[in-house]
Amino acid sequence: MEILDELRGLSSAEDFFRLLDVDYEPRVLNVARLHILRRMGSYLAAGNLEDVADNETCRALCRAQLQRAYEDFTCSTPITERVFKVHRDAVRPAGNFVSLSELTQSQEQT
Repeated sequence: MEILDELRGLSSAEDFFRLLDVDYEPRVLNVARLHILRRMGSYLAAGNLEDVADNETCRALCRAQLQRAYEDFTCSTPITERVFKVHRDAVRPAGNFVSLSELTQSQEQT
């Protein structure tokens, strides 16, 4: 598909939005540009681009997925959405806490 080749050649998030004719607020894009593009890629990977018959249908699908990814971040934050592994790992469950007094009490009892 021609549109996929065009997308591969782009170098900025703004270029994606311009090419696919998706409106955006610079404030949102400045904070979440990489997250939006990663989410768009995830949405496209989950679909079947191989089954798309023509370039215009593929363009419409890419546009819809970019719009969907962008909307994820208009009402949420990159930390909340956790697109990247570093953010997913940042909320690991806390381990079991053992207080110092519990340790000293068990030492005194033995």
